[in-house]
Amino acid sequence: MNANTTPETLAFTDGKLVLIDQTRLPGELVTLVCENVEQTHDAISRLVVRGAPAIGIAAAYGVCLASPANHEGYLAAIERLATSRPTAVNLFWALDRMKDVIQRTTADDDLAELLLSEAITIHDQDRQMCRDIGRHGASLLGDCRAVLTHCNAGGLATSMWGTALAPIYHLHQAGHPIEVFADETRPLLQGARLTAWELSQAGVPVTVLTDSMAGSLLKSGKIDAVIVGADRIAANGDAANKIGTYPLAVLARYHNVPFYVAAPSSTFDMALPTGDLIPIEQRSRTEVSNPHGTCVVPDAANVMNPAFDVTPAELITAIITERGVVTAPNPAKLTEHLR
Repeated sequence: MNANTTPETLAFTDGKLVLIDQTRLPGELVTLVCENVEQTHDAISRLVVRGAPAIGIAAAYGVCLASPANHEGYLAAIERLATSRPTAVNLFWALDRMKDVIQRTTADDDLAELLLSEAITIHDQDRQMCRDIGRHGASLLGDCRAVLTHCNAGGLATSMWGTALAPIYHLHQAGHPIEVFADETRPLLQGARLTAWELSQAGVPVTVLTDSMAGSLLKSGKIDAVIVGADRIAANGDAANKIGTYPLAVLARYHNVPFYVAAPSSTFDMALPTGDLIPIEQRSRTEVSNPHGTCVVPDAANVMNPAFDVTPAELITAIITERGVVTAPNPAKLTEHLR
């Protein structure tokens, strides 16, 4: 990999879905092959593939693996894949597009080709959205020398480049010196394992810090901006992202550091008026109590493990999409932006 590339998170080859197994990074770069719907569901649930846009793309290809390959089989595949993860709205957006193809098509013989074509279109559109988010976001980060991010919203979370990291790659390619500080992002360490891996592979300077260090780093004055991705954005601009994003936004506001959210238009859920209505995925106890197989919490202790939190719109300086930038987001601005 060089400065002009990011990992190809997934591909559909020879009738199979091939995924980078993100649970194995950074120790091993290996792929997992999904040959049916259940394997795709398992890969999404286990975070083999993760990141809202990548989940949507993987689910679209997963529909193409349905058996029997007829209306009933494809609809059953959509219903099954919709249960894989609850928060990232891109999953449901992509599955709805696949369902529309089924509902518009009368002959079973035509479905396989049409569904694959739609999945490829979703994949291609994501690539373009990443480029456009990078271009628009670069206009906000052009004077920055150091930015802070949380979780992984890079090429591993999309088809390429990512959302929050897309402006970084854009500036890096243009020769602009920029350094990324990546929160480790407990409990699954997506920042330490994934963001640091892909940035270092692409030649972007990256420093990992524990989540508890972010406040001190912001206080130091070294950070020019915070930029994160999102898994679902409500109509008023409230944004759900990886747990730990909300306190980071509070810290950024206190220290007068701009806080940006980057996401494609498919991440917006305009049916939800506020972020309070966004469903928050609750994950297993063992992710906290037994990270990497090591027991760090006594059995008698309870564990909390919400995968996401919601950052209120008033803490967001701007939302960056493939269509442009919305500063101080509110319902009226977002409705106009997405029109």
